[in-house]
Amino acid sequence: MPYTYIFAALLLLVIVGFVIFTAKRNGEINQKGIETSAVVTRVKEVESTDSDGTISVSYVYYVTYQMQDGQSVEAKLASGKSFDVRFGRAWDDDLHEGVRVQIKYLPEKPKYVIRID
Repeated sequence: MPYTYIFAALLLLVIVGFVIFTAKRNGEINQKGIETSAVVTRVKEVESTDSDGTISVSYVYYVTYQMQDGQSVEAKLASGKSFDVRFGRAWDDDLHEGVRVQIKYLPEKPKYVIRID
């Protein structure tokens, strides 16, 4: 029984750490990032099964953009949340291959970008 509590506490710490890391990284990109245009080049479908057997599908979006130095980069598009309160809709309901979006990136970490439009 005590091992269950220890495992739950460790799992909670990992989740909290991941959330803090992601928020910090997105905040850094939002504050210091360079804005540019990108095109959605790939959409990866991820299927998962809940403990009750319910199957859910989520999507990972990849964009290609050109950095200021001219280098072309394919990067994972991150939102930081699944619902964008600024627009009152799901942040990704308009994304599919070929769509142009505005992003921000950090030159020293070009493989992870945030959507700003």
